[in-house]
Amino acid sequence: MENKIKQLRKGVFELIILGVLHNESHYGYSLVKEIIGDIPFSITEGTIYPILSRLSREGLINYEWVESKQGPPRKYYHLTQDGRVTFQELKKEFDNLVGLVKGVTAKSKKETKKVEKKIIMARTDGVMKKNP
Repeated sequence: MENKIKQLRKGVFELIILGVLHNESHYGYSLVKEIIGDIPFSITEGTIYPILSRLSREGLINYEWVESKQGPPRKYYHLTQDGRVTFQELKKEFDNLVGLVKGVTAKSKKETKKVEKKIIMARTDGVMKKNP
């Protein structure tokens, strides 16, 4: 199960990173902070950097070195035009998939409620009747 969760997160993190960089440039650590905010969620720069490298190779992001007042220069990442287009397309697909998951979940809940209702209706004076 853990491997399935990792695979799901990898794909979603790519979309999240594109989304964060859609709004403004970030360096690795600031990107992690922007993603998790105050949420108690474990993600490290070690997770982020391979994705950033892949996105850079694919031409979806670029970077520039910027001098830092607090240490060595930082590599700031930003979206390319292709990255912006890709983000919009992936976000649309992701929203569709989320809708499907919610739809299936809602349908499942409705079916469960129907079964529960049949069970309740089949009861008479605390005794279960067989459902035809």
